[in-house]
Amino acid sequence: MAKAKPIAGLVADASVGTNARIVCRARLEEVYAWDQYVDDPYRKRELHDLRIAIKRLRYTLEIFAEALPASCQEALSELEKLQEELGTLHDSDVMIALLRLCLGSQDSGTGYEVTLSKAGQIHAEGKFLIKPELVAHVVDPKVAPSVEERQGLETLLKNVLGRREEQYTVFYRHWSSLREQNFRHTLLDVLGA
Repeated sequence: MAKAKPIAGLVADASVGTNARIVCRARLEEVYAWDQYVDDPYRKRELHDLRIAIKRLRYTLEIFAEALPASCQEALSELEKLQEELGTLHDSDVMIALLRLCLGSQDSGTGYEVTLSKAGQIHAEGKFLIKPELVAHVVDPKVAPSVEERQGLETLLKNVLGRREEQYTVFYRHWSSLREQNFRHTLLDVLGA
């Protein structure tokens, strides 16, 4: 997960409104740092990081609502919607990864041993989206799905992949609409940038 950047330029004796605007502008720039990845539906990690950046901006606007211009509140519904769209997309990505691991566990072998060994390292670095214990269980040959279960899992995987494609399309159209409306610059103008 992308870490929030420290906020530079805060002034201890400035008004809450002044500092709130500085924080909001910084959080908005963090959101748009991920814009370059939006056009690629396979940039799952980056799309998830975009969701986290949107959440930070949304919460910042909510926390400082009384110190910011009322028109900032108009951005909140768009941010909530984006956060929800990306959250749903991320849930599908996690489900797809689990289903693929589960379906691949029957083949097992060194590929899954490598996956398990990397899982612990990645988890320790805080980069893993699925707990290594769950991965270990899913790829354990002793709990491999039966033929009938595999057929069901393959059908489910196909459905989740289709749903993810639809979810990405909804998100992408929304993001593109905000690009066309110049959402970023409109919010910057409201914040007095």
